[in-house]
Amino acid sequence: MTISDWLVILAIVAAPILAVQIQKRIENYRQKRQRKLEIFKTLMATRGTPIAPTHVQALNMIDIEFYGKREEDKKVISAWSLYLDHLYNNPKDVNDPNYKTKYESWTEKSKELLTELLFEMGESLNYKFDKVRLKRATYNPEAHATFELETSFIRRKFIDILLGKSTFPVSISKEKTEELEQESDDRIK
Repeated sequence: MTISDWLVILAIVAAPILAVQIQKRIENYRQKRQRKLEIFKTLMATRGTPIAPTHVQALNMIDIEFYGKREEDKKVISAWSLYLDHLYNNPKDVNDPNYKTKYESWTEKSKELLTELLFEMGESLNYKFDKVRLKRATYNPEAHATFELETSFIRRKFIDILLGKSTFPVSISKEKTEELEQESDDRIK
């Protein structure tokens, strides 16, 4: 057998193996891109409600899915690191006279850092978004904000009652008392 015969045999054996390996790499790339897109889509959809569980879950997946050697992925991880560090440094002392100002400043910085993160993710995934649009173009109905505020208020008040910091206000009107007495008398008869 000549060298060319050996090369032909090698090509016949190696070609299917190489084709399968190339197909696997392509499929892995597609799956990784799809997972990145899902994170990006979730964060875009929930950027107006950053405490939504799906938003938090997507943020926590960034380290896994954007891990890599690509420069674009490194920028995403860097933006996420800055945002995460900021999230851990929120003002905590509600008794501080400057709490409201500090909290408003912290909230505004949070929006800026989230916008930067979304911008870097978009760039990494070949989406070209304007940072102003990323920050401002969200739809969050006032009814949702009111519902969240009321729910938070109710939870805080209920916790205060359970902890003994507050009491549950109860009042009985004369009409209600008479109605209850009549029902009681009817049951006895």
